[in-house]
Amino acid sequence: MGMNVGSGSAKGADPEPMMEMNMTPLIDVLLVLIIMLIITIPKQNHAVNLNMPVGTPPPKTEEPRVVTIDVDFDGTILWDGQAIPDRPTLEAKMNEVASQPDQPEVHLRPNKLVEYKVVAGVMATAQRLGVTKIGMVGNEQFQ
Repeated sequence: MGMNVGSGSAKGADPEPMMEMNMTPLIDVLLVLIIMLIITIPKQNHAVNLNMPVGTPPPKTEEPRVVTIDVDFDGTILWDGQAIPDRPTLEAKMNEVASQPDQPEVHLRPNKLVEYKVVAGVMATAQRLGVTKIGMVGNEQFQ
């Protein structure tokens, strides 16, 4: 004795195919994978280990010597406020800075209206002669 569950189709007719997929096994497999992932993730360590120095702090260092190079709007180059008449004089002063074992900081302050090639020439001269501590000062005027 059999029981016919479904849409009351006539005997002898082909049963209709099932149109929906059984999602239960898929969900079970995904849950198992999530549990395996959670188990295999290493425990996070929220501590940061630092090796702190022991003993007395190092002596305070002296303030670095600063050389200021201003480039005026007309291309005039000023070394600590004094005008540099030509390129060889600038190269001689930069060579003197580069030859020191503890080089002073060179602060380059170009005017907003100066041509780029003048500033680029000063920077190229510094790089060519080996000045390592050079920086641009006053960049906020270009924004």
